[in-house]
Amino acid sequence: MPSPHSAVLVEGIRKSFGDVKALQGVSFEVPRGTVLGILGPNGAGKTTTVNVLSTLLRPDSGRALVAGHDVATQGASVRRSIMMTGQYAALDESLNGRENLILFGRLMGLNRQAAKSRAEELLNQFDLVYAAERKVSGYSGGMRRRVDIACGLVTRPEVVFLDEPTTGLDPRSRQGVWTLVQDLKNEGITVLLTTQYLEEADVLSDNIVVIDKGTVIAEGTADQLKERTGGSFCEVVPMRLEDLPRVYAVLTSLAPPEYITETGHDRLSIPAQYGAQTLAEALRRLDIARIPLADIALRRPSLDDVFLALTGKPQVSEDEES
Repeated sequence: MPSPHSAVLVEGIRKSFGDVKALQGVSFEVPRGTVLGILGPNGAGKTTTVNVLSTLLRPDSGRALVAGHDVATQGASVRRSIMMTGQYAALDESLNGRENLILFGRLMGLNRQAAKSRAEELLNQFDLVYAAERKVSGYSGGMRRRVDIACGLVTRPEVVFLDEPTTGLDPRSRQGVWTLVQDLKNEGITVLLTTQYLEEADVLSDNIVVIDKGTVIAEGTADQLKERTGGSFCEVVPMRLEDLPRVYAVLTSLAPPEYITETGHDRLSIPAQYGAQTLAEALRRLDIARIPLADIALRRPSLDDVFLALTGKPQVSEDEES
């Protein structure tokens, strides 16, 4: 039995397209009112997972419940409980912002007056009043994304699927979408976020699922996943490149040689088992050795490091690949 606190429960979902096994037993659970980040390289199965959970695809086997409804047998109930936004805004470009919101309200069963009233509320909430009378065809990418998400909130969903919602947006527009995601969470709405941007998952997600080749290869908070790469490390950059061998010799007194890694052409790092104490001791010994430094810092692994450790390849966004 699923927990009453679960908004989404996925158990052993499998999906194939001919000989291609897109999902091979994916399982995870999402508590209500939280944000789950779904990460994975291109072709890993992220969008297929979202399409199954939103009833756009039927799973070959396994079970998935969304807002308590089975995606295979209660599709209509699932669709009434969710909102989904893809990578590209699904709007009528011949209509203005207000008209799009009213249209979605009517499609969702609101009467004319209720649809108009809800449209005004959303225009205010999403800071779009100034552009309400402009055709969507003239909107920027960030404005389109805000209207698209607003349309999905005409009636309050229990679960929101955001499939790479910031792809192609400039940094300012991306930050705006981040704020919207936080607002959804504050309203108690569960969010499943697939993203190509690791910083995005780090900032927004309560929990993260990493999918590769159709299977879940890791799950946990951003901090828990970072710990899997070895925790904090001390990074040392000497002022002169020729001093790197001397830095290496000094650091061997703090860590076995096999744990000292070259993290760039001009720097070395060692595990910082004792955090700031390791940093202070490294600085003291380098000072005694009279090795001038350009930088020394205590660093934590990023989600990029996690991705490389888990999948054997760095995360690459679609716009970088194209």
